[in-house]
This record gives sequence, structure tokens and C-alpha cells, in this order.
Amino acid sequence: MHFFATVALSAFLLFLVQPLIAKQILPWFGGSSAVWTTCMLFFQAALLAGYAYADAAPRWLGSRRLPRLHIALAAAALLTLPILAPLGLKPDGTEEPISRILILLLVTIGLPYFVLSTTSPLIQAWFARLEPKRDPYRLFALSNAASLAALVSYPALIEPFTGTRHQAWGWSVLFALFVVLVATLAWRVARAADTGQVVSAVAQDARQATGAPPSIAARLHWIALSAVGSMLLLAVTNHITQNVASVPLLWVLPLTLYLLTFILTFDGTGWYKRSTYAGPFFVVVIGMCYLLVDKTFQFDLIVQTSVFCVGLFVVCMVMHGELVEAKPDPAHLTQFYLFVALGGALGALVVSVGAPLLTPTFLEVPLALWLAALLFIPVVTAVQPLLRWLAVALALGAFGTGAWYLKNEHENALDVARNFYGVLKVKAYGEEGTESRLVRLVHGAILHGEQYPHEKWRAEPTTYYTPTSGFGRAVNVQRLRAPLSVPTQRIGMIGLGVGTVAAYCRRGDICRIYEINPEVERLARLRFTYLADAEARNATVSVILGDARLSLEREAANAFNVLAVDAFSGDSIPMHLITYEAVRSFMTQVASDGVLAYHVSNRFLDLPPVLAEIAHLEGLVGVVVEDPSQPENTLHTTSTWVLLARRPEVLARIEGGRPLSRVPGAPLWTDDFNNLLSVVKWKH
Repeated sequence: MHFFATVALSAFLLFLVQPLIAKQILPWFGGSSAVWTTCMLFFQAALLAGYAYADAAPRWLGSRRLPRLHIALAAAALLTLPILAPLGLKPDGTEEPISRILILLLVTIGLPYFVLSTTSPLIQAWFARLEPKRDPYRLFALSNAASLAALVSYPALIEPFTGTRHQAWGWSVLFALFVVLVATLAWRVARAADTGQVVSAVAQDARQATGAPPSIAARLHWIALSAVGSMLLLAVTNHITQNVASVPLLWVLPLTLYLLTFILTFDGTGWYKRSTYAGPFFVVVIGMCYLLVDKTFQFDLIVQTSVFCVGLFVVCMVMHGELVEAKPDPAHLTQFYLFVALGGALGALVVSVGAPLLTPTFLEVPLALWLAALLFIPVVTAVQPLLRWLAVALALGAFGTGAWYLKNEHENALDVARNFYGVLKVKAYGEEGTESRLVRLVHGAILHGEQYPHEKWRAEPTTYYTPTSGFGRAVNVQRLRAPLSVPTQRIGMIGLGVGTVAAYCRRGDICRIYEINPEVERLARLRFTYLADAEARNATVSVILGDARLSLEREAANAFNVLAVDAFSGDSIPMHLITYEAVRSFMTQVASDGVLAYHVSNRFLDLPPVLAEIAHLEGLVGVVVEDPSQPENTLHTTSTWVLLARRPEVLARIEGGRPLSRVPGAPLWTDDFNNLLSVVKWKH
């Protein structure tokens, strides 16, 4: 029972810490979904290090010294608690984010995570030596079941009711309990070795081995199966989070299904049968490829999440089921887990580092599907040889999906750029030099600004910033209210886009724009003229690179007449910009009679109630300005803005707005606590 309790608790903590620590550091790096992908790279790499230790240490140290070393490591990990990200490592917003995140995770949870990652394979090896007649692989299934329990409990029982600081302390207490369990178990193994009740690892391996060590081909097969599963996990997670929100709820769902496939396949009770999953594999791969190509359901949250999550489950059942089919004798157990972990780390490396550096757009999903289809060919051939050619056709189809994706992303494109923050595309429509010529900036699948460069229209604000929009109304009313002796307006904008806000800047105005992604500024200056035109009018326009909230915290009060927040990544909102603390911080930068404007247009999230709760707590007044589409006006895009001010008379002249009203049961979002489920629009 001691073995089972230790494995279960270690696995529970191993996966509970993943969304917990990622949520802590998410606001420090712009709220991008790439933060989670980078965290997963760290988790996979740490798991690989732990499995390497579990594989090599028994042979190097023997059954007497290894348990004592492990006790020392576990005790040392206690010294790093609690797992709270140190404020001294908080970035200033301009650093290269991937390496910074990895260093931050290493300092905060490196040693505890390493100790936890060694537990499952190491204890299985000890179990196999103390209980040679029992199947140690069942402990792996138990480990994954406990991991699944952690992932399910986080969004359902932990995140909605406790803040991140209390979560970190609670986890730290449970880790201390784990150290007691693993230390007593290691001491028991060491005592058994001292009394001759367990033979050395080398002798045990020699006694148990029933054949030659696994071949190089077998090891490469383990790596490939594991890598494809890991790649698809992160690729699907990116796909369903880039246009909704970077929050643990949407990270956990794919990871839960991924873990469930490990549980079912390694359980040893026949959950995986090739003949059962051959047909569904064809169906889900075709379905995912179809949704990548056809844009009919592009913004349907239910369809996208359902198809890609079911697809992830089926494909990973096949990949991990084949891992079980290929698993070696228990004598090579730790080596098997080492290569499985290596595959997982390689898959994470491809998605989190390789893809942003080497591909101009999101090719991870079609790439993972193509590799999965290639590995599926021998599987389906074993079921029915005649199906081999269908599997070959499936692989060609997945490859073709990737090729189509590349071609489509470059269609009408003047620029395609990808970095940590996602894929940016500048697309042009219409003949150059004509009045109908249109240039657009798209982030992911979401429009982030456009301009008609012809002289007749180039100075006109477009999309979400037209004069009838909430932002346009706020700026124009503030300009009318300003005394003749103070004609200068101070406008702040969080999120540059194409620089449309600069269209409102006149001679003498001061415009400060905060943008985290340097590629956005490059494209705004290279392909659009709003910034240059405002500067030509003798307006002072500054673009400050870095996370807006961090940048503003370092500045003296700007006394903005209007400060606008429109820093969405794709269609997902960086949640640290819409919390109680964020609103308080931003209001310190707004003049006493100024306006804080939030762009809350979102297909999936109903955000005005969140701001209503914050406004109520802060004693602010607010209006919601919904500006519907105007078919006759091509400059115009439907938008929803929430305008906040300190005094009612500041907003009294805003036309077309309705009072910002509280909704019963609406959440109060803080830096420490926010709950996405309460604001999801399940129907839109």
C-alpha cells in the first residue's frame, strides 16, 4: 500500500503544479497561450531528466546508496518551498520570453518537480525487485489516474474557489507529506538491500531479462510514438486556446484526455484494440483536416473543441496503445520510460521552439496528423492488409492539408511573421493605387486593424475605432469638453494593432501606445501609415515595447484623457489586463475627468459583467457602447466597448451607450483569482 500511496500522491502533485505555476507567471509574459506551451516544454524536459536519473542511478549507485541519495534530494527540495514565483525574476517586458520562462520555472519548481518526476519509474523499479511476481506497469496506470484526478480537480474544485497564492501553499504542504512517504519508502528499500532481501539492480536485471536488450529500431519506435502524441497535445491546445483565452481551464482539457489515454492503454485490461480504433482513427484525422481547411466552423467553440479533443483522444489512444504493444520486459522498464519521456520532450520542443522559428504559420496540427498517419500505416496493415493503401492516402491527405495551409496563409499576403506571440499576417486586397485598395493585419484568425491607403481614406480610422465606436465617442467627447486654453489631448492605447488610434492625434496631442510584440510595431510602420501621418501632423506618438501593465507601473501618472485597452492576442484576452488590480493601476494613469476604455468584443466571452463588478468595488461609473455593423460603411466593424470614469458627468455626453450593470453571480476577477467558466458564451 505504501508504494501505491507514494506513486499516487507524487503523480497528483506532478500534474497539479503545472496549471498552478503557469497561471502564476502568465501575467508576467503578456498572457499569451505560448506561455503554456513553453511551460510544457519545461515539464517534459524535467520529466526526461527524472526518468534518466531513474534509469541510470540504480546501476551506478546500487540498491543501498540510491535510496539514501533520494532521501537527501527530497529533503533538499523542501528548502525551495513554497512554490511562489520570486518577484525578483519578474521581467521588465522586453526580454526574450522563452529562456526567461524556463529559468523562472527552474528556480521556482525545478528541484521539487525533478524529485516528483523520478518517482513513478523509480518506485516501479523498486516494486519489481521487492515484489517480482506482481506487474509493475499497473503502477504506471495508477500514476496517470492520479495525474488525471489532479487535472480534473484544478478547474472544477481548486481554481474557482481559491487564489493562486493559497494554491501554492496548499501544494507545498502536500509536497512535504510526499517527502515523508518517499523517504520512508526509500529507507525501507535501503534496509532491505542491507539485509539481502533485495538484489542489486544489475543482478535483478540479469535475472529477469528474457531476451536481448531492445534494439535501436525499437527505441526509435518508442520515441516516435511518444513524440507524436506530445506534439498533437500541444498543437491542439494551441489551436483551441489562441482564439479564446490562455487559461488553465482550456489547457487542462486536452491534457486530461492525453493522460486518460495513458491510463487506459497501460491499465493492462484490454482497453486498446487495434481493430476497435482503426475506423475512428480514419474518421477523426479526416475531420480535423477538414476543419483546418474549411472555415465554416472556424469560430464555433463547441464544434472546434469537440472535434479536436475527440481527435486528440483517438490518435493518442493509438499512439500510446502501440507503446504498450511494444513495451519491453520489466528488466528494461526504466529504459522504456526514459525513451518515452525523450519522445515527449522532443514533441514539446518541436511545437514550442522549433515551429515558431522554422514555420511562418501554425503548421503543428497538420504536421502531427501527418506523422501520426505514417505511424498508423503498419498498425492498420496488421488489422487488415487491404487497408494499407487507405492509410497511405490518409497520410497524403494530412500532408496535403499542411501544404494547403501554407499556401492559404500566404494568399494575398504582403508579410507573414511568426514569433512567441503568434502568427501575424498583412494581407492586401484590390488593385494598388485605387480607392478600394485595402491592407489588413490579422493575428491568428482575428482582424487586428486595417487601412485604405488611398489618399482619400488613409486618415480615416477604421474597424473598431470609427467615430461611432466606443473609443471614437470617448475621444471626441473628451476633445469637446477640453477648455480652449488646453487643446492638447493625451491618449493612451494598450495594444498597437496597425496604429489606428493615431488617426485621432492632432497637432500637439500626445499619444503613448504600449505593445508587447515587436513584430506588430515593425508591420505597423512598414505596411500602414497611421503612425507616420500623425507624426507628420506634429503629434507626439511613442510606441513603448513590453507588457503594458509592467510598463505603466514604472511610469509616473500620465493623466490620459482616454486610456484604451485593446491588447487581445488573436481573440483571446490577456486576463491580467482585466482584473481588479489592473483597473486600479490603469485608473491612476487617467486624468480626474478622463475615461478608461475597454474593447470587449469577443465571440466566446461575456466580459462587461466582469468590469461591472470591478467598477462597483472601485466606485466607478460605466457605460457599454455597442456599435453594430454598417453594411454601407466598409470602414466600419462591429465592436463593443466598456467606458469607465470616476464621475457620471464625464460619460453623460456619450451617445448610444447603456449603463454598465452588475449581473447577479458575476465574478470579481483579481490577479489572484479569476474564473473563465462564469463568462463563457456557450451560444453565440
